[in-house]
Amino acid sequence: MNSDENKRIIETSFHVRYAETDAMAVVHHANYLIYFEEGRSQYMRDIGSDYAHIEASGFQLPVTETGIRYVGSLRYGQLATVRTWLEENRSRRVTFAYEVMNNESDKVLVSGFTRHVWTDTKGRVTRMPEEWKKLFESNFPA
Repeated sequence: MNSDENKRIIETSFHVRYAETDAMAVVHHANYLIYFEEGRSQYMRDIGSDYAHIEASGFQLPVTETGIRYVGSLRYGQLATVRTWLEENRSRRVTFAYEVMNNESDKVLVSGFTRHVWTDTKGRVTRMPEEWKKLFESNFPA
């Protein structure tokens, strides 16, 4: 675990797969959203639960907004690391922030965020479940 301004930052690493690249042999820009999802999933597992548990308990956490900034790109076979942290934690909304790095150069190539809203299984906005409120609050500085 790293810390940046007391935020819990979770890192997850994987090799870029060939299917994720485009005709220029670089990761297609849309795949970085999938990398964000992988980072977010690992973040949730590392703080003590996972997204499957959210759904099993009758809640959902759909993405409502994304933002991505590209300053470089990854290529097939390179080892990528996604750094993920909780940027915003509100009663009905949560925002995760991400940095995608090339392990060889340790440079941040892509940064961004995903914003989510808590809903019930019918898609109605609701308050964050108490279990997740406790988990997120313990990993998000006041």
